[in-house]
Amino acid sequence: MHIDGDAFFASVEIAKNPSLRGKPVVVGKERGIASAFSYEAKALGITRGLPIYQIHKRFPQVVILPGDYISYTTYSEKMFDIVRRYTDNLEEYSIDECFADLTGWDKPLKMSYEKILLRIQNEIKEELDISVSIGLASTKVLAKVASKWRKPGGITLIPDNLVYEFLIKTPIEKIWGIGRRTSVYLNKKGIITAYDLAIKDEAWVTHILSKPYIEIWKELNCILVSKVDPRKKDTYASIQKTRTFYPPTSNPEMLMSQISKNLEGACSKARHYSLRASRVAIFLKTQEFRYYSCEISLLAPSNIPEIILPIVRKEFPKVFRSDRVYRTTGVTLRDLVSGEMRQESLFGEDKKDKKFEIIHKEVDALVEKFGVGVVHLASTNKAFRKQTRGATDTDDLDRNLLFL
Repeated sequence: MHIDGDAFFASVEIAKNPSLRGKPVVVGKERGIASAFSYEAKALGITRGLPIYQIHKRFPQVVILPGDYISYTTYSEKMFDIVRRYTDNLEEYSIDECFADLTGWDKPLKMSYEKILLRIQNEIKEELDISVSIGLASTKVLAKVASKWRKPGGITLIPDNLVYEFLIKTPIEKIWGIGRRTSVYLNKKGIITAYDLAIKDEAWVTHILSKPYIEIWKELNCILVSKVDPRKKDTYASIQKTRTFYPPTSNPEMLMSQISKNLEGACSKARHYSLRASRVAIFLKTQEFRYYSCEISLLAPSNIPEIILPIVRKEFPKVFRSDRVYRTTGVTLRDLVSGEMRQESLFGEDKKDKKFEIIHKEVDALVEKFGVGVVHLASTNKAFRKQTRGATDTDDLDRNLLFL
């Protein structure tokens, strides 16, 4: 089973304030862009990333709210707890999505699988006043196809003998785990729908694609590869911080200041979970939504911005061009390792790391008490001043929230 919250952030806001029901609601006031919205707002033509000032101008009837990430996490936990009434084998995939293995539970619960799904959906609606869509199939990939089939508030079962009927109507880019570049590549190979991929023989798939996509092909053919993992999510594969700002800029000093703030936030979160990054990626996004990025390997894993920032600054010219205008910056910490694992460096970075650790222990305590930005790098000053004029963070409030 795969459960997917319908317009989750907006639905939680409406559940908190029922007077908003039926109105177009947009979440993202604190970011300066639409990060989530109700179906009524979507019907107006509002899309993710649309600047708030444009929404005010074009759609004055829209209710625009700041994100309440603590509430979203609370509702998420309650939603998952309802599912656990029917099975303990649940995997929290994201803040508004989970997988659950219901295999064999129809007999002890004395109800059909469809009835189980309906009961779960109804209990979530009755107790939390939010809508979810649910899909059931023999693999995770197919369950994701099913949950997207009828939204909002749908329940879709895909039995093995009807799989191809669903896949023939599903574009390949809609399959979980297949990104834009891979879908373009597959389109060139004649793979337009999920069905086109599913019917290929294994030799063709193995020759054309790498292991993760071979596993997707198997799951499309009802071969379970990715099992439900019920372990509580308590770490990250990567940590990303992004900032979207208005007006866009081509000023390299401003962009580096924004990246500095990204890096500070990402490192703060890494320290909170006692993690260090072995690689760092930076990106700039233009007004035309084109991404320019590069990745940097660190001499030793770190979560200290003062150590990472000089390396990032040196690589910045690889992604920046003065004839482009940029609207978003981002930093991703990758290949995270436990903070307890310290690698000795030939160049003395580990000694610097230890010195800065003492400083950041105090800085993090101040941030915990007084809020983000009370102490920050001088290189971040421009970004903080810009924030009062419209630049906003995706998740400054989320250091304790694993899914954001």
